[in-house]
Amino acid sequence: MTAPLMPKATAVWLVENTTLTFRQIAQFCELHELEIQAIADGDVAYNIIGISPVANGQLTLEEIKRCEEDASANLIANVMERNVKEQNSKNKKVLSPSQRNDKPAAILWLIKNCPEIADSQIRKLVGTTNPTIDSIRNGTHKDMVSLRAKNPVAIGLCSEKDLETALNTAREKLEKAAQKALKPAKKPAKKKTAKKKVAKKKPAKKAIKKKPAKKTATKKKADKKSAKK
Repeated sequence: MTAPLMPKATAVWLVENTTLTFRQIAQFCELHELEIQAIADGDVAYNIIGISPVANGQLTLEEIKRCEEDASANLIANVMERNVKEQNSKNKKVLSPSQRNDKPAAILWLIKNCPEIADSQIRKLVGTTNPTIDSIRNGTHKDMVSLRAKNPVAIGLCSEKDLETALNTAREKLEKAAQKALKPAKKPAKKKTAKKKVAKKKPAKKAIKKKPAKKTATKKKADKKSAKK
């Protein structure tokens, strides 16, 4: 069975509004039984607002009563395709006036309960504009005083699958950003410069002194004759 969209918030509602056992709630929400006990004791999820699985179309009151009477029974979730609001969302039918009026409440719910979702995702899920999202986020919306958060799935503005997909996408982006931040910045690779080869100067060759040429015998005789004269 697929766990509810907000398992802890659903568990809080079931603890507060039913007499189901910790085991039954844990099995339906896919949480540990000790965690359900901690929720009941107020040690865990004390600041989480409960979400009704009946309003979400995941359970019926008859199913809850059946399991309240039989502690060994397990809660069986509804088939979401049978949910009229889910079908309206899938078929993109025209929204009723109450659904249009509930858009700000749905935006407030997403901002409070899904802070990781980007404004672009909220705009797509609810069918709203950036100025409306900004006014609710900043607390400047005209109906901010009387505004009460409402689950967009419960009021039929989007499907549970669409919201779950948006949550998974947002969490993946956050994880990637965190991993990227943890990685040390790569140092720029140093350019290898070719070492200039310094040409060694060869020592200059010493000039060889030419020995004076020896006078030949004929030259000697000529010299003697000139001396006698």
